[in-house]
Amino acid sequence: MSDTSPEESPASAEFAAAAGSPDFDAMTRDIAEVPAVEVIVTVAVNLMSAAAVKLGLTEEGDKYKDLDEARKLVHALAGLLDASATEISSFHAAPLRDGLKSLQLAFREASIVPDEPGQGPGEKYTGPVYG
Repeated sequence: MSDTSPEESPASAEFAAAAGSPDFDAMTRDIAEVPAVEVIVTVAVNLMSAAAVKLGLTEEGDKYKDLDEARKLVHALAGLLDASATEISSFHAAPLRDGLKSLQLAFREASIVPDEPGQGPGEKYTGPVYG
């Protein structure tokens, strides 16, 4: 019988390393190959999706609706788009701005007490949004 337990075998150590610890070198290489514009657009799309859920615009509707959280997400999206406007082409920026405006309008419609023009989420960056 062997003196090593299954937990101490080299094969199980490799499995534990693979299952429990991410390969940061491989992840770094993967990220290094992605253009900055793709990272920015991906983050923007994730913010848009999260905001839509918090605005109750998904199939589940009001189940996940949280206007305070939606405000934060829309504001962050507007800030990201404002800060990256000169870094990404209008090919990428135009649909993101359209999506942002749609979310801002949806927020205004969902609010029981609407914000004053220019005071809604992200309007610090985009200016007042009117429907």
